[in-house]
Amino acid sequence: MKRLDHYWYSQNPVAWLLLPLSWLFCVVAILRRQLYRIGILRQHSLPVPVIVVGNISVGGTGKTPLIIALSQLLARQGFKAGVISRGYGSNISGVHKVSADDDAAVCGDEPLLIKIRTGLPVVIGSDRVAAAEYLLDHYDCDVLLSDDGMQHYRMQRDVEIAVVDSTRMHGNGFCIPAGPLREPVSRLQQVDMVVFHGDNTEAYHFILKIDQCKDLVSGIEKPLTAFEGIKVHAVAGIGHPQRFFSQLKARGIEIIEHPFPDHHIYSATDFEFDDGLAVLMTEKDAVKCVGLELENAWSVRANASLSSKLKEDIISLVPGK
Repeated sequence: MKRLDHYWYSQNPVAWLLLPLSWLFCVVAILRRQLYRIGILRQHSLPVPVIVVGNISVGGTGKTPLIIALSQLLARQGFKAGVISRGYGSNISGVHKVSADDDAAVCGDEPLLIKIRTGLPVVIGSDRVAAAEYLLDHYDCDVLLSDDGMQHYRMQRDVEIAVVDSTRMHGNGFCIPAGPLREPVSRLQQVDMVVFHGDNTEAYHFILKIDQCKDLVSGIEKPLTAFEGIKVHAVAGIGHPQRFFSQLKARGIEIIEHPFPDHHIYSATDFEFDDGLAVLMTEKDAVKCVGLELENAWSVRANASLSSKLKEDIISLVPGK
């Protein structure tokens, strides 16, 4: 992934050579969307509002913490939300109801994290329509949040939220394979909200705040300030590990960086540092490490702080409110 970032987030000869394939990918993506819009391919409607939180680029943009924050916001407004997800990396066929004690290798790291953080019903499946129908058949939900799924056009949606990384933006602006885009940038003109992850002057944005951490074995919590001025190992297997590393450095923590591919499945050998230093990792990584019995390993909690305009307008977009 690091090598792909080098090509996807810069103008370079390799990207230019791949442009014909990139153009073909864009044409297919646009054509597929149009076939659904004009009704040649049928969309499936659901009896409750559906909010899709996705992106047009490959790699992490911060969808999961935004979904967690939105679910909490909806709950404060009286909604009973449920979450559907593809469950990237899961080995489940059909649909699966996620439990807090599931193995991340079974259901995927992001759905498991959402379940643990929110307590909401979460159902995964490659067919999001089937996952949504299962959720509605078994739970009293009046709104659905879809973790990703902007390109899953068979599922009709009421609100589309596209998340953009304020730092990396759209890379070199090319579609796969020359760049990181699943759809052309023009697709953002058709969504209800473009939400930027990071410090931004745009009305719709959020930042991640890290303040607390939890020991993976004992469950003991302590403030992140306890590690200020101390050298630690920092582990991140997310779409953009440098974001996590930069946050720790900004808190005055001296880190040894250990970036891993997004959705990496950890083993004990990944943590054979043999120096007695503490290990700090993201929550997404921690849900995959709970069974490894790691000593002095801490999960760093990240909370999405939403801009006031985002909080106001998302509620107004939900049908019935």
